[in-house]
Formats: sequence, C-alpha cells, structure tokens
Amino acid sequence: MNRERADRAKIFAPFDPLKGFREALAEKERQIVPKKELSEEALEELNQKLGQLQKNMIVTLIYFSNGEYVKITGMVSKFDRNNCKLRIVNTDISFEDICSIQVSI
Repeated sequence: MNRERADRAKIFAPFDPLKGFREALAEKERQIVPKKELSEEALEELNQKLGQLQKNMIVTLIYFSNGEYVKITGMVSKFDRNNCKLRIVNTDISFEDICSIQVSI
C-alpha cells in the first residue's frame, strides 16, 4: 500500500519544463542604476550615525551593491572603523556604499 501511495504522489509533483527560465526573467527585470552622490549634509548625517553604531545594534541600512540599492535589516556583528567596513549578519558592507542608516530601538 505504501508503494502505491508513493507512486501516486509522483504524479502530482510540480513540473518545471523550463528550468532556470524564471531566474533568467528575474535577472532581466533587474535594472542597473548608477550610484548616487550624497550631498554634504547627507554625508555629515551619515557620518554622525556611523559614529554612534556599535556591535550588536539592530539597524536597517540601504547600500549600493552590484548596480542596485539593497535594504538590509539585522544585527551589526562586526564594526571595523579602521577598514571602514561593517557586517550585518553575514553581509560585509563598506562605509562608502551606505546611503541610509536607521537604528532600531
């Protein structure tokens, strides 16, 4: 009886005749954008917020990566002022790629 049930389940398994097609479409929809230059005031505000960041803080960042802006929320797991980099969970981000910081309370 179990063998019959397993064979029957195979009939209803999802079928994707065009493997990779959905991924190719998603990549095609992605638009490459140039990196924005921040104003002096925005850079000043960003530097002030970077100065307040500490390890284990929960933050939301918007940063530039591979031709697009990415939003990430998570805990700062590493903060390296000397090399101007920080890590949110497993993502390393250079200070110069950050365009927005929001600290969660």
